[in-house]
Amino acid sequence: MTALRITPGFSEVERPLAARLYWQAFKGKLGPVMKPTPRALAFFETILDPRFALAARDETGKLLGLAGFKTAEGALTGGGIRDLARAYGWVGGLWRGAILSVLERDLAPDTLLMDGIFVAQEARGRGVGTALLDAIKAEAHARGLSSVRLDVIDTNPRARALYERAGFTPTGVEKTGPLRHVFGFATSTTMLYPLP
Repeated sequence: MTALRITPGFSEVERPLAARLYWQAFKGKLGPVMKPTPRALAFFETILDPRFALAARDETGKLLGLAGFKTAEGALTGGGIRDLARAYGWVGGLWRGAILSVLERDLAPDTLLMDGIFVAQEARGRGVGTALLDAIKAEAHARGLSSVRLDVIDTNPRARALYERAGFTPTGVEKTGPLRHVFGFATSTTMLYPLP
């Protein structure tokens, strides 16, 4: 495995890359609502907030992946209707906002909520995801929290296997109901990692 370094956030210069990596990881889940790709990339470039992300980098400093989190102060994937409207127009922004609101997850006391984890395709299988999960656990510990929570969809068994290897256990399942035809997945499993 290449030497990895974990740093807070990403720079403004890296913003387009961060948006591409996010879209690459989540277009299967968000694509039906957020397409076309150029508009989705424009939206994510605008709203990704580096204050709520940890970055994995190789020895040269190249960004290999990010793990986002959500707090009462904000989230990696913040943004609102105005941001959607800038990318899609008001009509496109309004209907997208209504559908995306179904995916919103509430914060829980004493728990750090993960807001996405994604690794560049060429860096997968090199321990980057595990390093990012370890960094998220350390972030939660540093904040004095007792657990880390995430959600994984049923069409992403590889991610779920990674989370289970990292010590996360399932605590509940939510069904998407009729929206499964929109998002392309039928269930989302909530997983929890209790900090020692």
